[in-house]
Amino acid sequence: MIDLSDIEGRIAKCNKILDENPSSQIFAALAEAYRKKGDLDKAFRVCQNGLKVHPNYGSAHLVMAKINLDKGMYDWAETEVRKAMELEGTTRTTELLLSEIHIYKGEFNKACRMLEILHQGDPHNEQITKLLDIAKKIPLDQAPNDIMGNVAPPPPESSPIKPTESIPPPEPEVSPPPTAEQESAQLPDLDYKQVFKSLVGTPGIDGVLLINKDGLVIEAVWNIPGNTDLVGALAVEAARHSTAQMRESGFGNLNSMMVETPDSILYLAGAKGKLLALVCSEKVNLGSLKMKLTSLMPRLAD
Repeated sequence: MIDLSDIEGRIAKCNKILDENPSSQIFAALAEAYRKKGDLDKAFRVCQNGLKVHPNYGSAHLVMAKINLDKGMYDWAETEVRKAMELEGTTRTTELLLSEIHIYKGEFNKACRMLEILHQGDPHNEQITKLLDIAKKIPLDQAPNDIMGNVAPPPPESSPIKPTESIPPPEPEVSPPPTAEQESAQLPDLDYKQVFKSLVGTPGIDGVLLINKDGLVIEAVWNIPGNTDLVGALAVEAARHSTAQMRESGFGNLNSMMVETPDSILYLAGAKGKLLALVCSEKVNLGSLKMKLTSLMPRLAD
C-alpha cells in the first residue's frame, strides 16, 4: 500500500527544489511521485515541461513511459521507453517495462520472447516469472462475446473440441479480498472513463459513446458535430439487426462491426453488455485500433 504522507512529503521537497532551481532534473522524481499518487495529468505536465528543458534525460523518458502506460496510451509509452533505452542503454528495468507495454497492447508473442530471455538469465526473479505467466495465460482467458454482450455458447458435448482452460475470473466483491501475490499477478481493471481516455487519445478517433441496450447514451466524449442520442440509437439498432442476421445466417456471434461513409467510419464493439461506438476519421489505423480494443475490453470493469 502506498504511504500517501510519504508521497506528499516527497512532492513538497521536489517542488521546493524546483522553485529554487527551475532547470533542476528533480522534475522526473516529482512526476514519478505524482504518478504514484494517482494524479496522472499533473505527472504528465510536470514531466513534459521538464523534458523540454532536458530532452536527453533518459530517466525522465522512463518516467513518462510509466505515466503513459498508466493513462492507457500504450503506443506513446513504448515510444518513451525506447527513447530511454536509446539514451541510456538497455537495462532489466526498461526491458520489463517494455514487455509489460507489449502485454497491455495485446502483443503477447513479443512479450513472451522478451520475458523468456530475461527468465533464462534470472530464473528466480518473481516479477519476470509473473509477467511471463500473464503473457502466456491472458490470450486463453479472452472468451468471445458478441457485439451485444451475449456470451458465445460452449461447444456441444459431442464436439471433439474441448474448451480451452482459462484463468479463473476475479472473485466477486462479497468474497475475501485477494492476496497481494494474486493482485500483482493480474492486470488492473479499467473503468469506462479510463477506456474513453485511452481511445480518444488514439489518432483518428473523434468521438466515443457508451450506449446501453435500449440505445441510451451513458457516457460520451464527443469532439464533432452531431446529436449523440441519435447516433446512439442508430448504433444499437444497427448492432442488434446485424447480430440477429449473422446468427440466422449461421455465421455465429458478431463481435464488432464497421460502417463506412465518405467522411468517417463508425466502429461498434461490445463492452460488457453495453456498446461502444467510435467515430473515426480516415487517419485512424484500424489495425492498431482493433489491437487496442482487444487489450482494453478484457480489463473493463463491470
